[in-house]
Amino acid sequence: MEIDPRTTDRLPFHDPDETEQAYAGAAEPSGDAQLRHLQRVPLFSGFSEDELRRVADLSRIVEAPSGTVITQIGDAGDTFFIIIDGMAAVRTPVGPGSQLQPGDCFGEMSLVDGEPRSASIVATTDVRMLVVDHSHFWRLLDETPELMRRILTILSRRVRRLEQTIRAMLQGPNPT
Repeated sequence: MEIDPRTTDRLPFHDPDETEQAYAGAAEPSGDAQLRHLQRVPLFSGFSEDELRRVADLSRIVEAPSGTVITQIGDAGDTFFIIIDGMAAVRTPVGPGSQLQPGDCFGEMSLVDGEPRSASIVATTDVRMLVVDHSHFWRLLDETPELMRRILTILSRRVRRLEQTIRAMLQGPNPT
């Protein structure tokens, strides 16, 4: 049920350069437009233009309408996503999770450990994402070590939040 990024239609996100390209029949944003998208993503803050170009070379931009199931819990995961525009909801076996917004990433866990998706991600608005396929993920991390450090930090924070949630569930409601 996972979204097939190769078949997703473009949505009107109103970047003037991309609008002109759409009228000219271009299917993908120009390299400069893609770099502008990357510069807005906090995960890439402080990256040099060369590093951003490397990310752009190993990724693509995908758009999905509101309501699209981007990843489905239990499915094999072969794609890493970073939200550029829009919002998405996390759904886990224990219920709804956080709301993802521009700059948030997901999908890295399945690429790192080879296990099925641990959450479903559903677009709650039209969403534009930077997508890195499995075949490029490790290469991207090898070529941009700072990105690897940032993803490890994100994973560590997710584990800590999960531990806090479990502790709170085990302690139950506080008596007043």
